[in-house]
Amino acid sequence: MKKLFSVLLFITVMMSARAQWPGPHSRIETDSIRSEALDAFRAYTVYLPADFDSSGSKTYPVLYLLHGMGGVNTSWFVDQRVGEVMDQLTASGETVPMVIVSPNAGGNIMQDHWNGYFNMPGWNYEDFFFTEFMPYIEKRYSCGGAKGRRAIAGLSMGGGGSTSYAQRHPEMFSSVYAISALMDIPDFPGAQNPGGSPDSKMALLTKAVKDLSCIRYVADSDDKTKEALRNVKWFIDCGDDDFLLDRNIEFMHAMRAAGIPMQFRVRDGGHTNEYWHTALFTALPFVSRNFSH
Repeated sequence: MKKLFSVLLFITVMMSARAQWPGPHSRIETDSIRSEALDAFRAYTVYLPADFDSSGSKTYPVLYLLHGMGGVNTSWFVDQRVGEVMDQLTASGETVPMVIVSPNAGGNIMQDHWNGYFNMPGWNYEDFFFTEFMPYIEKRYSCGGAKGRRAIAGLSMGGGGSTSYAQRHPEMFSSVYAISALMDIPDFPGAQNPGGSPDSKMALLTKAVKDLSCIRYVADSDDKTKEALRNVKWFIDCGDDDFLLDRNIEFMHAMRAAGIPMQFRVRDGGHTNEYWHTALFTALPFVSRNFSH
């Protein structure tokens, strides 16, 4: 009990000290945008650096951060604590100030919520992302605006989504950091053909991931496509106990066979929040180094 009291006291003191510390602080905000493509409002959460100027007199690079299956726009900020990590790395000079934004592409898929970053019957999410969400974010928060000022990253479903987005839009992103990425559907019983109706949201997501396999995209690419992919900086990060490790290794082999440079890391860990949290200490400096300054 005494130890618990000491921990709570420490947290309270630190929060109070930060609140009283002179100068501006970073902030995290949640808002929403009305989408015509989805015929719905979609929430997003955004990290704004300490020197953010809402007047638009200063522009920032932007990182689009995609959550995993069943996650929502707040997941990266609550479960993986990206704001806390970004503050630490900015203070140490390991990252430049940037806007970080995570859009909502999910929910509880077991309750038949939509999930996924691709266009599917009844869910034109990719249209929303590129034609509505990105232009809105970059205008409102004075960020991005060009390939060299834009990066994308994600975990699990979002790792596959970020990889596929950069594959098919290499002119838009300077770098990609994919963690525990759903590069294709894993090869174990039930994964390839999930139970239930073929029109269920899980079945539609599974089909979309298979149709847009990140591995096959590289393996089937022509010389022009390969050259475009070489103009993106790639970093793949997957745990040695992750059920998606084999698919990430297959992606690495496809990239090597195609002559597309990339960094590939296998660290100790599985498909867990702690693994994704620790990945941020490499991911954020990586995307920062690859912005044009």
